[in-house]
Amino acid sequence: MRIGNASGFYGDRFDAVREMLTGGELDVLTGDYLAELTMLILGRDRLKDPALGYAKTYLRQLEDGLGLAHERGVKLVANAGGLNPAGLARRIGELAERVGVPMRVAYVEGDDLTARYPGALAANAYLGGWGITACLRAGADVVVTGRVADAALVSGAAAAHFGWAEDDFDALAGAVVAGHVLECGTQATGGNYSFFTEHDVRRPGFPLAEIDADGSSVITKHPGTGGAVTVETVTAQLLYETGPVRYPGPDVTARLDTVRLTADGVDRVRIDGVRGEAPPPDLKVGLSRLGGWRNETVFVLTGLDVDAKAALVKEQLAPVLAGVKDVRWTLARTDRADAPSEEEASALLRLVVRDQDADAVGRAFSGAGIELALASYPGFHVTAPPGKASPYGVFEAAYVPQGDVPHTAVLPDGTRTDVSKPPAHKALEPVPEPDLPPRREGPTRRAPLGTLAGARSGDKGGDANLGVWARTDAAWHWLANELTVDRLRELLPETAPLDVERHTLPNLRAVNFVVRGLLGEGVASQARFDPQAKALGEWLRSRLVDIPEEIL
Repeated sequence: MRIGNASGFYGDRFDAVREMLTGGELDVLTGDYLAELTMLILGRDRLKDPALGYAKTYLRQLEDGLGLAHERGVKLVANAGGLNPAGLARRIGELAERVGVPMRVAYVEGDDLTARYPGALAANAYLGGWGITACLRAGADVVVTGRVADAALVSGAAAAHFGWAEDDFDALAGAVVAGHVLECGTQATGGNYSFFTEHDVRRPGFPLAEIDADGSSVITKHPGTGGAVTVETVTAQLLYETGPVRYPGPDVTARLDTVRLTADGVDRVRIDGVRGEAPPPDLKVGLSRLGGWRNETVFVLTGLDVDAKAALVKEQLAPVLAGVKDVRWTLARTDRADAPSEEEASALLRLVVRDQDADAVGRAFSGAGIELALASYPGFHVTAPPGKASPYGVFEAAYVPQGDVPHTAVLPDGTRTDVSKPPAHKALEPVPEPDLPPRREGPTRRAPLGTLAGARSGDKGGDANLGVWARTDAAWHWLANELTVDRLRELLPETAPLDVERHTLPNLRAVNFVVRGLLGEGVASQARFDPQAKALGEWLRSRLVDIPEEIL
């Protein structure tokens, strides 16, 4: 079966649904609209109007997408229901009636646990794919879900098509790996790719997977679309937002150390060999809540005495900041001596404040900043006037037994089917440490790590994930020994005080790091300059290291 994806986040390319439906053959078209930050956005929408809480973009995309899908016999599966899958399903049904397209709509619910967590704006369990499977087996043309595991959009559809059972772990794991490659859209086809200069990625096409009955697959894209599908673009996405070699999900635990990638022609990469194990007994629950209020100002420091100018501003604002809960100053030395432009002669001093009291980081903060306009360092100005305080969100993860969470498929005829079945607990054997290739010795030359390695990074709550892969076997022999946890801490000093894990994936010639706590309370709290750690990998690739000359 051929499963495509037309969305990697809420705000992705609007025309992608039409492009995927008209660009080539498909059996199922999925759309992933939910991220940790999205749940907070949808929660605030629902506070304003209880009828909302879903990804409104998807409904607009289906204004012509429903007709196109019906003409081509393509099933639509998306998690765009967010916090209100029943509401979105109802709106899609109304749209289908209005445009005269006979589409049978079903939805999945049970993930919303907000009532169990006082103070949470949204609390949603990551359900598996069996609700999707039940809807499709009952003849649904459109399936809307709330929070499910991202890859469940693909594995649930594949299970319906091939008739897999709940203990077909290898097949399910293969589909989960394919789903993980597809879930972020064009990141699998050259988007956000370290070696982007090697391909035309001005408008990469969205990916699709040709899935076989055993769960193996080929990742590709529609003919004539931009970007590229290579072993390395797929590797990059496989490393994204993963951690240990066991990738746990609600339906199966996929063993990432068993994944094999091979080129299968132009823009075709085969995934096989994936082993699956029993899923964990608990479901992850994503908790989103309002954390407080924040504000920020960026001071521009130009020319000479940058450090002294920064010290003056800090001293002048110290009295008003004395009672603020969280105060963070960051000086980015973007300036250079004898610069040919004023911008190149300037450094940026960023002040971020957070507090439970909106007034403490609101009027008092902005007023103090404005008062410095004529009374501070020479050349005083800011990138934007200080404004009002704004709310920020916090993401936390909790875990509940699978049997405690309802998982309900609401079929096209309105029948409600309970598909929740707690997995039989099964202790898993420890994964043996892989044998590393011997260290390469010989003359070295100082060069950027990115000369021979790619990277992709991202966020998981307050943690950052950083995957690094070598481009050749020779480079892997060096990288596997060189890029230890201690070496990573040296190259990225921000990680030095934090707990860092390293996981080795020899089949992918890759190491995958998890940096605990780098992102504070999650992306919505905007704790650092790059709040989602999207560029952490590119920072690492830019660092200079001593590389053996024979592999350069």
